[in-house]
Formats: sequence, C-alpha cells, structure tokens
Amino acid sequence: MGRGRAKAKQTKVARELKYNTPPADFDALQRELSGSGDEKPSPAKPVEDDEDEDPYEDRYADKYRD
Repeated sequence: MGRGRAKAKQTKVARELKYNTPPADFDALQRELSGSGDEKPSPAKPVEDDEDEDPYEDRYADKYRD
C-alpha cells in the first residue's frame, strides 16, 4: 500500500486531537502543582565511587605515566 492511507490516518488523528479535547481534571492538576499529593518522593540513592573508577586504570597507570 502507498503512503496515502498512512497520511490520511495521521491527519484524522491530528484533527481529533485538535478539535476533541478530553475533559481536564483540574483538581488533580491543582494537587500536583501544589505538591500536596499522597505520594512522597523517594530519596535519591547515593552514587558509589566504585562505579566511576576504571578497572584498567591501575594496571596501566604506571606503564603509560608521563
């Protein structure tokens, strides 16, 4: 099949999104923006220094040191 059918479907979807807006839940939006939601943000995990180290650095550091 050609591109015409796909383009027609995209045009139909775009038109539906443009003219048929779903109802907005302004109460949920207000809760989200004010930060008074039930969910609490999880604390950030500390980054371990071991992850940043190169395992080959120690082996070749002495050999190729300037």
